[in-house]
Amino acid sequence: MQRRRLGNRLEVSALGLGCMSMSSGYGPPADKSEMIRLIRTAFDRGVTFFDTAEAYGPFTNEQLVGEALEPMREQTVIATKFGFDINPVTGARSGGVNSRPEHIRAVAEASLRNLRTDYIDLLYQHRVDPAVPIEDVAGAVKELMAAGKVKHFGLSEAGAKTIRRAHAVQPLAAVQSEYSLFWREPERELLPLLEELGIGFVPFSPLGAGFLTGKIDANTSFAPNDFRNLVPRFSVEARKANMALVEVVKDAAARKGVTPAQIALAWLLAQRPSIVPIPGTTKLHRLEDNLGSISVELSAEDLRQLGEAVSRLSLEGARLPEAALKMTGL
Repeated sequence: MQRRRLGNRLEVSALGLGCMSMSSGYGPPADKSEMIRLIRTAFDRGVTFFDTAEAYGPFTNEQLVGEALEPMREQTVIATKFGFDINPVTGARSGGVNSRPEHIRAVAEASLRNLRTDYIDLLYQHRVDPAVPIEDVAGAVKELMAAGKVKHFGLSEAGAKTIRRAHAVQPLAAVQSEYSLFWREPERELLPLLEELGIGFVPFSPLGAGFLTGKIDANTSFAPNDFRNLVPRFSVEARKANMALVEVVKDAAARKGVTPAQIALAWLLAQRPSIVPIPGTTKLHRLEDNLGSISVELSAEDLRQLGEAVSRLSLEGARLPEAALKMTGL
């Protein structure tokens, strides 16, 4: 497995594993023993970077990841998140955000217990809290780092001004946000900023929440508690319109003799050496498929053709409305 750097010092596998779908967001939780086996198989295949959050469950995903990785803790990098108003003891949600320094400290302590570890490799603010200055948030994480409880600081779904202000207090190793052929907004402002500041980028939903695998069409039905039911881009009408994107990816995959998922991930990996996607799955064969993207080489001409074909499309539907964010903690 190739390695990449997030920021100046955090080395991880070129592809990480997003673990949220194992516990929440995409329907009923998967079987715990099977997910432990999947996480450990990913490690055996060279994955060292695992993404979770207190909000996924709440807590059950952190607990799953902690149990799965306990035997190989020193060889792995675990990222988790704070930022929603969740009671760190009971798991009760208010539906809002909370990044008060005392809450950050309480969440970090709970995450350490859930993850069965005495340090968190990468701690993200999950969502910006408009009631708390980002300097106070960065300062609280800096204190946790000084205490040895956190090694690196990150932000999720933050804007450019917020990133600059946080980075000035405590340098960021990574920013996490949605990015894929299905959602290219980060190319406008975010990616140039991260390159300027030397911050790594961790795209979530790098396969467009499954859409870019080519396994979803207008006739696909989702479980009642699958967050995609709330996403305008996954309405039946939008899926019909957006199938043009899937066809572009399928055509590129056919030319290279690989799968659509591998094309989508290889395209992301080719954008910048500081990008580390975190596709999630609950299926072993999909894990193997995703990992195969590491060996897919896209030439400059491949990238040009793919980029131009996608740019000509007009995709329909907004992404991740507030209802979905609250439901999943994405």
